Amino acid sequence: MAGGALDVLGQVPGVAGRPVAVPHDDRAMAFTRLHLVRHGEQDPASDHAPEGGLSPRGREQAERLGRRLSNTPFAAIHHSPLARAAQTADLVAAHLGPVPRHACDHVTDRTPVPSPARRGDYPERWLSWLDDVPRDERDEDAKALRTAVEHFGATDDQDRNELLITHNFVIGWFVRHVLDAPEWRWIGLNLDNCALTVVEWDSSRPPRLITFNESVS
Repeated sequence: MAGGALDVLGQVPGVAGRPVAVPHDDRAMAFTRLHLVRHGEQDPASDHAPEGGLSPRGREQAERLGRRLSNTPFAAIHHSPLARAAQTADLVAAHLGPVPRHACDHVTDRTPVPSPARRGDYPERWLSWLDDVPRDERDEDAKALRTAVEHFGATDDQDRNELLITHNFVIGWFVRHVLDAPEWRWIGLNLDNCALTVVEWDSSRPPRLITFNESVS
């Protein structure tokens, strides 16, 4: 019986062809589905300052996204503390009913950069650009982003949808993680403002990418 192929009923051939049931876990395979959204377009006049809010176009993007997600049963909305993400969350939440939402440091704006000992993990052509990342955005060896993935990418005994309104490189890191790509490969995964990326964990398989950069613009 060892090594027998599963048939369509989830059984393996036994003695004289009689099927033998395969032991299995009767517990449901609950999923955690993260809906990752880059904030709406920032007001160009703010020159990318942390306190810079949304442009009129960014507000419209957030409204469209809220309508797009209005039938999804979210357990919570977690948004970056920065103004452009907080304003996006306010506009989206107006379409979702009484969903708890809060500012969350796990999804604030961060850029993974290699420590001196890990610079060889990144292509040399990117190192000078990474060296110029502002100090308050630097996440050495992605320590904070790894913690964010561990925090959100967990399952329990119930299905759960979570909405994370965050920033480009944060989403790129989550996508890189679920695809098990090289650490530097978040570079080049560019997201549109208010575009939707969905990743999922469950207890029966590795995490997976469901949707990438589904734009509402």
